[in-house]
Amino acid sequence: MSTISQWQLRAAFAARLSQMYGQEVPAYTTLVDVSREVNEDVLRARGADAERLGSIGRVTAERHGAIRVGTPRELQQAARVFAALGMHPVGFYDLREAAAGAVPVISTAFRPVDGEELARNPFRVFTSMLTAADPRFFDTDLRQRLETFLAARELFPPELLALADRAAVERELPQQEAERFLRLAVQAFELSPEPVDKAWYETLERISAVAADIGGVRSTHINHLTPRVLDIDELYRRMTGRGVEMIDTIQGPPAWKGPDVLLRQTSFRALAEPRAMRTPDGDVVSGALRVRFGEVEARGIALTPQGRALYDDLLGRVDEQAARNPSAARGDLARAVWERHMPGSEQELAAGKLGYFTYRPGPGLPGDGSGPPAGLDALLRQGWVTAEPIVYEDFLPRSAAGIFQSNLSSEGTRHDDQQGAAYDAAWLSGALGRDVLDPYALYEQQQTRSLARVARELGLPHVLG
Repeated sequence: MSTISQWQLRAAFAARLSQMYGQEVPAYTTLVDVSREVNEDVLRARGADAERLGSIGRVTAERHGAIRVGTPRELQQAARVFAALGMHPVGFYDLREAAAGAVPVISTAFRPVDGEELARNPFRVFTSMLTAADPRFFDTDLRQRLETFLAARELFPPELLALADRAAVERELPQQEAERFLRLAVQAFELSPEPVDKAWYETLERISAVAADIGGVRSTHINHLTPRVLDIDELYRRMTGRGVEMIDTIQGPPAWKGPDVLLRQTSFRALAEPRAMRTPDGDVVSGALRVRFGEVEARGIALTPQGRALYDDLLGRVDEQAARNPSAARGDLARAVWERHMPGSEQELAAGKLGYFTYRPGPGLPGDGSGPPAGLDALLRQGWVTAEPIVYEDFLPRSAAGIFQSNLSSEGTRHDDQQGAAYDAAWLSGALGRDVLDPYALYEQQQTRSLARVARELGLPHVLG
């Protein structure tokens, strides 16, 4: 009997999820089509340079999804489903602290971590959990009602979880079981036709539209699916030209002439989707909810902790300038700050230990018999070693919160006179029953392994770094 490996399960799940979401949200299909057109045009215009941060095959196929769950138990079950697909929790994101408004969630991203697995299929799912224990959002009575409601629902059926556990252990499934797993997994993220309790949903919506989307319904669903594009500014123009309403900004670093770093994101605005609503007297009426949107991303170079500190500092400078000049375009302010303070080349990022790179022996080594020089900088300058940027595979909490808020009709309610509940990566690891991996450590390992290979192949007596 033939078997389906984890990466094949992951690729099939991503493809089926994309097909399902396109049927539910037709504007998403438009977004995918325009992304593909932009990528093809960029590839024609820039040639091989367009694939410096990933082959066109990978970029075109790449997606990240986003889901929201309500409790540690639901989050742990989601982790079991994603473990079947070879996806691990990476990074801790506190969206409560990333925005001034009410975004009462903490998040992690489930994704492959091995370079070969990422190259095969880099599908990732940004997964948020409602922070029901945070008194800034939920008083004692509402918290108890919310926790009772969440405890009574089932997001992932036992058969799905059993198949997921088997796939995680065996790293594959027989074909028939794989088909059953994929069918159940996709169904778990479909929009439910079950009527929504109108009064309960509106109670949570007064706190936060995100809270209502998570705790106001009896199921979960894909909140958005995100294709990757090589020129997000051009995509923004083309989507607007097609009459699709986009959010006001592109989140993340500005467009500028230097290297792309980290992650830029934007989306079309959440669309009003028809939903059945149950009124307090038991009648079912037609209504609409506006919670799902179409996000798109452009990925850049992964930054080291020093590079990330620089990025955060520059964002702070842009915030200060925007506060002093409210009529100025934020993108223009950010571009000017970047051009003054951000290294303008990959070489400068590498030399300043601000970005992560994979290092390889260079193609043109000196033919005079001289040995390689000491130090990575000299090896790079003289062509003994080449540096290829490592793609940023993760997320930015401020950008994620910005996307969430840009698609909400109100900022909700947040009581900052209360002490916020404490959540961190250690808490999340305990809730999941598995380690939340540090993205910096993953990039560092990839870079260190490449430097060790270079040292061996060039016969260097010392470790580079």
